[in-house]
Amino acid sequence: MSDDETESAPTSRMLSWARNSTIYRLEKRMMTERQLFDAISRKAKEKFQDISSSQVQALAESAVRFAYEIKALDDNAFAEITTRSGVRSGRSRRAIAQKLTQKGVSRDIAEHALADSDDLYAAVVLARKRRFGPFRRDDEVDEKRMSKEISAFARNGYSFDIANRVYAMSIEDAEEILDSR
Repeated sequence: MSDDETESAPTSRMLSWARNSTIYRLEKRMMTERQLFDAISRKAKEKFQDISSSQVQALAESAVRFAYEIKALDDNAFAEITTRSGVRSGRSRRAIAQKLTQKGVSRDIAEHALADSDDLYAAVVLARKRRFGPFRRDDEVDEKRMSKEISAFARNGYSFDIANRVYAMSIEDAEEILDSR
């Protein structure tokens, strides 16, 4: 081995740390491939003094490979779980897709996970959480209140059409949509 190869190859201590750190991180919470890669890279730079960028790269790649070997890393499952959770908490398809993209999930995987999500159902959940539309406590609705509620739907990624549909719903229709799940 030349000096360049020796310098770029992580030591056995570094590789052991990367495996242990991977296990620790994935025990705490589910991560995407990019999140794990970034976390290992960031922590390796903090932990090991005088570590080269090629060693950081090799450590992060070995951590991701190790996570796949032990079947602890699955971007498809992460996307599906995040999507179901997002819909149940009132997030729009657009907001969920943005979150998946930020976490490093590929567009194809995100589109597949979002295929079964229902924006109308999620919008009704948001309306129930915020007491908008059919879940409003008082019957007095003025123009200011209506525009505030519709704006809140728009800020959360819903189209004007869905916001108007939820806003105009009766409580019975809204509860029927919630019960349909």
